[in-house]
Amino acid sequence: MKLKLYRKFVELSNHPLTSSILRNFTSSTFSRYVNRSFVKTYKIDENEMEKSIDSYQSLQELFSRKLREGSRPIDEDPSSIVSPVDGVLTHTEEIDEHEAFTVKGQTYDLSTLLGSEELAERYIGGTVLLFYLSPQDYHRIHSPVTGEMVKRWALGSRSAPVNPFGLKHADQPLSKNYRLMTELEMQGGKRVNIAKVGAMNVNSIQVLHKEKTLHKGEEFAFFSFGSSVLLLFEKGTFQNECSHIQEGGKKVRQGERIGSFINGISET
Repeated sequence: MKLKLYRKFVELSNHPLTSSILRNFTSSTFSRYVNRSFVKTYKIDENEMEKSIDSYQSLQELFSRKLREGSRPIDEDPSSIVSPVDGVLTHTEEIDEHEAFTVKGQTYDLSTLLGSEELAERYIGGTVLLFYLSPQDYHRIHSPVTGEMVKRWALGSRSAPVNPFGLKHADQPLSKNYRLMTELEMQGGKRVNIAKVGAMNVNSIQVLHKEKTLHKGEEFAFFSFGSSVLLLFEKGTFQNECSHIQEGGKKVRQGERIGSFINGISET
């Protein structure tokens, strides 16, 4: 009964009008008056910000802030795969033969997540990693590897929460929320899919990169608000170096090594 009530609340509160009101406020110059409170509440490190806190003209501008140059060094080992975001790596798992993986007790069908049975088959036996970004985190997204962009597409519309509570109680948020997919082909022909998943009320994911090639550590998108990122690697590609994740997940920073290529695959 509680689960049904929670999902009904999410459905009602995620109305387009609610989203519009929230989006208009956070992007307005009036919202800048809550910036200092936001930074204090979420214990955001002002020393890492590209600009002083008073330079941000809205809460949305602060939320999608850039960092000072050099704040996130990229692991330079050609065999390494790095975190695309600051956040908590909450889950890693092998994708089973049924094109499925399980997060917080909910089983996700890969063809629904990707919107394609053909694409889902490519990732059978591969690895999925889930990163959660809290309000305090840096919300720009960088490439975990070097590769050529194969395809970019969007799915879904409204969004349920993707925090730990939402992942457990909302109805399939990772495969029903608004999400923007980017598929890259790496050295040797293997592919990785970077799924940016919107959060409740605000589905804004801004794409910055227009070139075909993405380099490891290169910024290519950001969340206006939200959210979560899923990485999907083909079988025989990703050697997991964060497999022992304790309850609550593992805190990672963008550019930090999270794994390596298998069988001699590398950036060069």
